[in-house]
Amino acid sequence: MHEMTKGANIGLAALSEDTGSVIVSLSWSSAAGAGDADVSVLLLGGDGRVRSDADFFFYNNPASPDGSVQLLGKTPTGSGSEDRISLDLTAMPADVDRAVLAASQYGDARFGELDDLRLTLSDRAGEALLGYTIAGASTESAFLFGELYRRGEEWKFRAIGQGYETGLAGLATDFGIDVDDANEDVPVEEGAGQTETTGQASAGQAVSAAEVAEALDGVPEAASAGAAPSAEATVPRARRPRTAKKKVTLPRAEKKSLAENDSWRTARLFPAGSLKSDREREGRATSVLLSVMAEVPEFGRRLTAGFGAPAGRMQTFTEVALPHGDGPRRPDGVIRVERAGKLWTALVETKTNGNALRSEQVQNYLDIAARRGYEAVITLSNDVALEGRPLVQVKTDGRRKHKVVLWHLSWAEVTYQAQTLIRHEGVGNAAHAWLLQELLHYLQHENSGCHGFQNMGPAWVPVRNGIDTETLCRGDERAVEVVESWERLIRQVCLRLGGELGQKALPVQRGRRGTDPHARRTVLADRLCDEGRLSAELRVDGAPGVLALTADLRTGKLRTSIDTPVPDGSYPLTSAKRLIRLLAKAPADLHVETLVEGDNGPRGTLERLRPEPADLLPKGGAAITGFRLSLFKGMGATRGSAASGFIRSVDEAVDQFYAHVVAHLPAFERRPAPTT
Repeated sequence: MHEMTKGANIGLAALSEDTGSVIVSLSWSSAAGAGDADVSVLLLGGDGRVRSDADFFFYNNPASPDGSVQLLGKTPTGSGSEDRISLDLTAMPADVDRAVLAASQYGDARFGELDDLRLTLSDRAGEALLGYTIAGASTESAFLFGELYRRGEEWKFRAIGQGYETGLAGLATDFGIDVDDANEDVPVEEGAGQTETTGQASAGQAVSAAEVAEALDGVPEAASAGAAPSAEATVPRARRPRTAKKKVTLPRAEKKSLAENDSWRTARLFPAGSLKSDREREGRATSVLLSVMAEVPEFGRRLTAGFGAPAGRMQTFTEVALPHGDGPRRPDGVIRVERAGKLWTALVETKTNGNALRSEQVQNYLDIAARRGYEAVITLSNDVALEGRPLVQVKTDGRRKHKVVLWHLSWAEVTYQAQTLIRHEGVGNAAHAWLLQELLHYLQHENSGCHGFQNMGPAWVPVRNGIDTETLCRGDERAVEVVESWERLIRQVCLRLGGELGQKALPVQRGRRGTDPHARRTVLADRLCDEGRLSAELRVDGAPGVLALTADLRTGKLRTSIDTPVPDGSYPLTSAKRLIRLLAKAPADLHVETLVEGDNGPRGTLERLRPEPADLLPKGGAAITGFRLSLFKGMGATRGSAASGFIRSVDEAVDQFYAHVVAHLPAFERRPAPTT
């Protein structure tokens, strides 16, 4: 990999023959697990300015209609996160001269609080071509990492490393984005958000980008759930770029049923109730998914851009017979994308209902793909891939000139992408939104077999028994397997929660920089043996703090908690009363603990504290730094996702805590519901 220095540039053609589509990764880390940033892309014309506000891409405007730019979202790394961007340079409009790659911090946060600021650029096959590390960040709240620019027919990369103390708004203004300075209230039309809505806010609508929209506390709670706000409701107009392209989403609330009674079933495009065997489930799931990918460009592009596919005409096929050895092999599906007379092709191998991928089968498909000139093999199953832990063991023949890349998708990721598009970002027309809703209904049907990660594995019961009998010892590989299953479950919880909320949700990875993933999991496994607990932290956009989750295998209890700070300069009793008032609808058994510097303060249940908020005040007048809110619930015993299962109990614990506690805290910034 070619390492860049600030100000240096290099032609992409000198690094690889396959740079028509590239993946740019912006990453950072934090030993404390805190801190995050958002990526953005600006397309500039020959004058160094955007052609229009639509050339600014961020999380509320994540993709261009032509597929030239797509923000792929975050993935957790050893001690931080990585934000990926897909850039199809062959689809880039001819009047675009540069693509600027940037990132920005939230609120008062600064890049000096993060470590390892780094950009990596990979070719279509996923091979890293160049890297650029930014050193010396301090008070900047936005950074230009680099840019891709044209020189004749060639694309080149330049390492920039320029910081902005004025945040994303200052950066955007420099490149010609129209940023509103006013903070006046704008009336919201009655009935907005019910039918046709916009995934990118038009003029007069608030956009909750970091540093660009800081006034979202005034958005009515009903708006965030997709309901229509009242005619008198107002949305503060924040400093933000304007975009005007309208897209279609579907309302969360279903229309009143016309059925005579509850036994009538709504006709579905993709029925799942009649499926009886795993073979039927795999065949139906593959056909349903691939057909919707081909018919809904935004969805198909969203799932394949990260695999190096160009933006173009997509066709999909199932049960294709391909010659191999003594007889033909039949992969579950084939994806073909055409752009400018060139084909990108991938084989698809699908598993449902918790069935595992088989190494021999995947190896055969890799060999077939290499011989036939296909670019990728995509595996799709209930399992969630982990960093440094391949789902299947395969061998790659390095002597072959043509490279085939093995990628993996989980059904949870597919569900997340469908839900994000139809509930939060929008698609091109109402028919596409309806198709995605039918797909989502199928994926979530109890008989589809597409429910995501649903089994804690064979080591779960022995490890629980070993903890109960205190016979589980450090170094036991079964404990490492349980830690890996726990990590997969937490990743899936983040996908599900993020899809429901329309917010980014990521697991927090705490650890030393550069720690090997297996070594980190071994440390956590030893801790599990010593303490009998599995712990995780989730960072959700807009939440007042990190959501902590602990499964105590000794007591059989799940604890969900969050630390919320007190407003600066507030009186202790005023803070306590305000907190109790905000938690008026929270469960009575919610535990509230006062946090003081260097010690734990008073604690009690909400039921006991409601009549006496002063009981939260520490003795001796110690300064209060915040409050810790915790809910406890019983933990499922079995390793599966049945009603009595551990996985189901974790999902329910997180959902209950978020809905009844976190959503009512003042620092929870809701993104405005899309409105016409």
